Amino acid sequence: MSPRMPLAEAPYPPAVDRTLRTLKTPGEQPLSLFRTLARDERLFARFTGGGLLDQGHLSLRDREIVIHRVCALNGCGYEWGVHAAIFASAAGLDAEQLAATAAQGIASCWSPRDALLIAFCDAVNASADIDDLLWSRLADAFSEEARLELMMLAGFYRTVSLLANGLRLQPEAFATPFPPPCSGSEM
Repeated sequence: MSPRMPLAEAPYPPAVDRTLRTLKTPGEQPLSLFRTLARDERLFARFTGGGLLDQGHLSLRDREIVIHRVCALNGCGYEWGVHAAIFASAAGLDAEQLAATAAQGIASCWSPRDALLIAFCDAVNASADIDDLLWSRLADAFSEEARLELMMLAGFYRTVSLLANGLRLQPEAFATPFPPPCSGSEM
């Protein structure tokens, strides 16, 4: 499938250009997702302002498990592959765990905390809600601020998945291949 919109090309609007220079990724060009959004300064600013990739209330590992799982649940090989290539190693995700983010159910390779994050992603992806039992388990493991961040992170990466899938973005050259069969309908 071909991308549905052409990538914006430099010169970018000044504010977009400044932000793109701070978003370092492998390769010579900014990510295709960023370059698609770069055509509109307002949309680009809203998107890049909501990414939650800064130091927040979650560890890098917690954040990446959520991002990988939400992207996998939504069949978003584009973003899953970008995060696998850039962040998985630093987050301490080994090959088995990385593959398990895209597998049905909760794999035995997860610690109890990691498994809780997988259960959280599965629940919010299925119903956009968290039942009382899961909320109680999350409250035992995460601060109030971290629980808010978990919900915002899952929602943001569902949006990222919609953008990448809906725009038919092709995988970045450096991205880790999405393990088959990985689609939201099979999980």
